[in-house]
Amino acid sequence: MATQRSVAEKTKTFLIAGLLKDKGVYENRRLFLFCTIIRLKAEREVEMANQNPFKIVQRQIDVCAEILKLDPDVHAILRVPMREFHVSLLVRMDDGTIRLFQGFRIQYNDARGLTKGGIRFHPDETIDTVRALAAWMTWKCALLDLPLGGAKGGVICNPKKMSHGELERLSRAYMQSIWHFIGPDKDVPAPDVYTNSQIMAWMMDEYSKITGKNQFGVITGKPLGLGGSAGRDDATARGGLCTIREAANENNIDLEKATVAVQGYGNAGYYAAYLAKSLFGCKVVAVNDSQGGIFSREGFDPEAVREHKVKTGSVTNFSGTKAISNEDLVELEVDILIPASLENTITEKNASNVRAKIVAELSNGPTTPEADDILYKNGVHVIPDFLCNAGGVTVSYFEMVQNYYMYYWEEEEVHKRLDKKMTIAYQSVLDISKKYNINMRQAAYIIAVKRVVEAMKLRGWV
Repeated sequence: MATQRSVAEKTKTFLIAGLLKDKGVYENRRLFLFCTIIRLKAEREVEMANQNPFKIVQRQIDVCAEILKLDPDVHAILRVPMREFHVSLLVRMDDGTIRLFQGFRIQYNDARGLTKGGIRFHPDETIDTVRALAAWMTWKCALLDLPLGGAKGGVICNPKKMSHGELERLSRAYMQSIWHFIGPDKDVPAPDVYTNSQIMAWMMDEYSKITGKNQFGVITGKPLGLGGSAGRDDATARGGLCTIREAANENNIDLEKATVAVQGYGNAGYYAAYLAKSLFGCKVVAVNDSQGGIFSREGFDPEAVREHKVKTGSVTNFSGTKAISNEDLVELEVDILIPASLENTITEKNASNVRAKIVAELSNGPTTPEADDILYKNGVHVIPDFLCNAGGVTVSYFEMVQNYYMYYWEEEEVHKRLDKKMTIAYQSVLDISKKYNINMRQAAYIIAVKRVVEAMKLRGWV
């Protein structure tokens, strides 16, 4: 922030200097160009800071610390990860060349237990994104009252342009680099963006080879045949739908008549659309992916759209729909908007145009703090990310429990336990929101941070 202020002050100084020229504004063309460059740089730095996911996390913690009146030292500890690992991965590609990939693993806070968090393979991955996701995972586990801390991992790569063999070699290389720092009693990874059960199986196998024994519990999100849990595939979306049901009851929305738009049609987005229709009878009117979006006021079948995407590579050009941009989808007049893609979907620029009654954040960090304030003032009911998408880590925790005692539950049992956890968490957040007259995200932070701080105090850390 100091850098931004200094740039802004320089901009102001040069602009004033230009205005004070004897013969009009910006008589000196070089000064004008310099002032313009400085101004644009300052604006860009402010914009980037506003969209940096870890800066957003820290600002959210700052607000929570102020409400809870946290000790400054405790506040400072919560703002940064406890441990982070940077690794360089050497992978032989199919053409025989060796490529270097950068990877990360962040263990944010383990006061409440061993850490837990997914692994992303993404071309735009950054260390600050991983830090933010590890922090959100910390609050997520605390909010759901799971005996876990938060972690996250990532590799900068484009899996869409890698072969099956290259992905396997990358997955094993990543495990070879981080195996010292993880384990069933230390830190348990899981799938995330562009990773799946097969990649988890390769990583689990590599860890088992290195340690010399089968270690199914080192990772979750595995195939059922390797210690995976029933109900894991749709867990994130199913958990989110539990909170949407509760939010609809709170806001007097009849789900059988509700319209839904889903931003992002990966695993979570597809299941959210499918379950919204199959469980509650909602009308899904819009979805999109990285190639574009589709819209139909009459609604469409999410399963048919998925089949179309498998065949064509995108949801675009689905029969009976018209094209829609990502910007227009977010601003549709629907009952429920489900951001299920990446960060910074709803910002200060478009928040005032959001016309949904409920925003259910199935992705991590889709709403910036500035947008949060606008949505709250406009009466939009936001189900915050680390509540709405906590179904994934909850069922991952169930998988850990099943791995520990080598007995596996039926899918119905998993669904029942997940529903109970998500419903209790939602109602707890809603109660705090009403008690303090604050938005749902701030309420969720209060519950989660208080639990983490309590654990830190009990352990004698603070």
